[in-house]
Amino acid sequence: MPLDHVRSALFLPASNPRAIAKARTLPADLVILDLEDAVPDAEKEIARAAAVAAARDWPGLLAIRINGSDSRWHGADRTAVAQSGADFVVWPKVERPAELDAAPRPVIAMIETPAGVYAARDIAATARVAGLIAGTNDLAAALRLPAGRNGLALAFQAIVLAARAARIAVFDGVYNGIDDAEGFAADCRAGRLLGFDGKAVIHPNQVDPANRLFGPSEAEVADARALIAAATGGAERYDGRMIETMHVDSARRVLARAGVA
Repeated sequence: MPLDHVRSALFLPASNPRAIAKARTLPADLVILDLEDAVPDAEKEIARAAAVAAARDWPGLLAIRINGSDSRWHGADRTAVAQSGADFVVWPKVERPAELDAAPRPVIAMIETPAGVYAARDIAATARVAGLIAGTNDLAAALRLPAGRNGLALAFQAIVLAARAARIAVFDGVYNGIDDAEGFAADCRAGRLLGFDGKAVIHPNQVDPANRLFGPSEAEVADARALIAAATGGAERYDGRMIETMHVDSARRVLARAGVA
């Protein structure tokens, strides 16, 4: 699966064997085994070994989130990812492209600080970077924001713009209310309207809604098929609106993302 077709990116602590076993059975498009925030200091080495072991036979797309460049665990994490079968390394709190020079795998860079937002364009353009994730919680804390995502609008748009300019994938940040299905759905809809490809999730019950809300609906697929069939080239009228080549290209992306011809 291309990274920009990922609708759900499930974070889970690599120190939790039950969570890892559960994740193997879930329809998450990407699983991220976390060595950073979700893992207590005393369990960092256990988590690292568990992530490497899980990566040997993971059934789908897999990433490992390492501890940050200023962490005492960073070097060992990097070495472990290099020796693992993970598809990507998730790099937290990226603020400078040079941080990623020693990346052992294609990078999904987390933009989690004001400095990271300002540098997002250069980070996204770095050769090793395959995608960006908006680090919602850390960004909100750094910006001293109250609850809600309204104050993050500019940051979100900067992150999406950086990813689109670099032609890489970009993912909305997590929603903390794991029992708030309505709030999660609203968060997904808001993220999709901003142009995010998918959603970072933190609980199994968020996977299916993220897949549904970030994937094309049946109506979108039907419209894309009809538009492509009707297009003859150049600007023309279709179903009460004007379309041209860019709309045909968008319709083809819808079908590709839905996994249909």
